[in-house]
Amino acid sequence: MSKTLIMIKPDAVKNKHVGDIIARIEKEGFKILGMKYLQLSMEDAKQFYKVHAARPFYNDLCKYMSSGPIVAAALERENAVAHWREVIGATDPKEAKPGTIRALYAESKEANAVHGSDSDENAELEISFFFKGYELVP
Repeated sequence: MSKTLIMIKPDAVKNKHVGDIIARIEKEGFKILGMKYLQLSMEDAKQFYKVHAARPFYNDLCKYMSSGPIVAAALERENAVAHWREVIGATDPKEAKPGTIRALYAESKEANAVHGSDSDENAELEISFFFKGYELVP
């Protein structure tokens, strides 16, 4: 079993897609280890996305991710990172396969409904950003 961190982004929260996305998570066989509804500060967003600090989209991404509430969740299943990335689809919803979360719920390449860890190593780091060990249910 492996873990991944997902975030339901401000656009999907605002557009009331949280329930549909959580239902999809369960349908895909993920176990929810922990979940939080919160709003990132600009400083928190900058810290979370610091790996992208040199990229031209960094400031806009941080501004967007701190613009409204999100849902962060730690999930578990076999091949969690790869499976979640397949379920969410391409970053640009115009390129996402039909039926993927981004094809269904994303507004744009930036407001793309969800985040997913890109590796097992980053999943552990990202999960620890949002959750203390005792906040996760095994």
